[in-house]
Amino acid sequence: MSDFRPFAGERIAVVGLGKAGLPAAARLAAWGAEVTCWDDRAEGRQAAEAAGFTLRDPSAGPFTQDALLLSPGIPHTLPKPHPAAEHARAAGRPILCDVEYLFRAVRAAGSAARFVGITGTNGKSTTTALLHHLLVGAGRVSEVGGNLGPAALGLNMLGSEGTYTLEMSSYSLERIATVGFNVGVMLNLSPDHLDRHGSMAGYAAAKANVFARQGRDDVAVLGQDDDWSRGMARAVTARLVPVSGLRAVPGGVWAAGPLLRDEAGTIADLRDAPALPGTHNAQNAAAATAAALALGLDRGGIAAGLASFPGLPHRQERVGGLRGVVFVNDSKATNADSAARALASYGRVVWIAGGIAKEGGIESLAPFFPRIARAILIGRDAPAFAATLAAHGVAHEVAGTLDAALPAAAAAAFAGAAPVVLLSPACASFDQFSGFDARGDRFRALVQAMGATDIGRAA
Repeated sequence: MSDFRPFAGERIAVVGLGKAGLPAAARLAAWGAEVTCWDDRAEGRQAAEAAGFTLRDPSAGPFTQDALLLSPGIPHTLPKPHPAAEHARAAGRPILCDVEYLFRAVRAAGSAARFVGITGTNGKSTTTALLHHLLVGAGRVSEVGGNLGPAALGLNMLGSEGTYTLEMSSYSLERIATVGFNVGVMLNLSPDHLDRHGSMAGYAAAKANVFARQGRDDVAVLGQDDDWSRGMARAVTARLVPVSGLRAVPGGVWAAGPLLRDEAGTIADLRDAPALPGTHNAQNAAAATAAALALGLDRGGIAAGLASFPGLPHRQERVGGLRGVVFVNDSKATNADSAARALASYGRVVWIAGGIAKEGGIESLAPFFPRIARAILIGRDAPAFAATLAAHGVAHEVAGTLDAALPAAAAAAFAGAAPVVLLSPACASFDQFSGFDARGDRFRALVQAMGATDIGRAA
């Protein structure tokens, strides 16, 4: 499609040239746009120059482009808007994300490929990967990406038989203008990113954009296990399919104990799906199943796909076993609510936690403290976590680093404290690591270096 130029003549400023920004600039240029690039980092600007792009700081003068494609990690309003966003807004120009341009391009090509948007505070990566796994297992054409990666404008163009399965962050959902998801999935909502959205109401409004511009033939899959999500039903105009990992929801998909079912009967036994432990993953499975049913997959194929799903790195990933102890990497748990989901999945654990805590720390995890045989704490906010645990009588120690924490946790587990060592930090990682993935990779490497070879032994 070398002659496909849906954005011919459009002037687009791309700001933020990380893993999504530079590929987006290249794709837009290939599709005919007049692209200028900018990054506040010298290395980003150098990479753009090396790729042949024109560098221009959109905040250095009048904003003359037609639109601003701003990296999701760069704020356009709170806590302080980037100068490029201020200039674009002053000029009355839209601030967009790459999913918006993918959607426009696909529709401009005459393709009716379906777009599935999946969001929520927790579980969206697992649900996105799981739905893609179900689609591929059923022989469907599916491209998966977005916040999960790869970036939306790095995905292949699909014909009308295809499906884009996209993880959507609240940051990206704020920056779509014409996208209407054929299937929108909203899993759950708990406090997170409040600095970017100003309040829970602002955060919820951003997430609710996954249902914006849906028609009556579209499907809205909506989690029922928290008040904020349930409240979004008022804004839904598509066919509503409720989902729950805890209780029956008429007209929806839910978990009844280990059985995933709908009003037509049992769909799957989640005991056959080892990569989906706990009630939170039951909700993820229910949401992916509801979306799969809406896309025309059959029940038997869905059950087989749930059982064969391998899981994702850093999401309750069993990275090894030694002397009857299972080591679980849940480094993706960067807030207390996510850590709660992991703690709820195991009867007794040695818990490795800490880093840069979110507002409220771990006080909300108190109902799960009886499951913690011993906590080994790392990172900047280890002293604050220690104070909380001490107030609740939970045995703990401050190890400081992950390299020191794993031997201490393993020793406690080998002595009989618990059959599971769980890294579920309830914190961001940037005090000691480049990201949660680097933290999880280090944990996995440390476990493997200990000689943990009995992978997957039951906890």
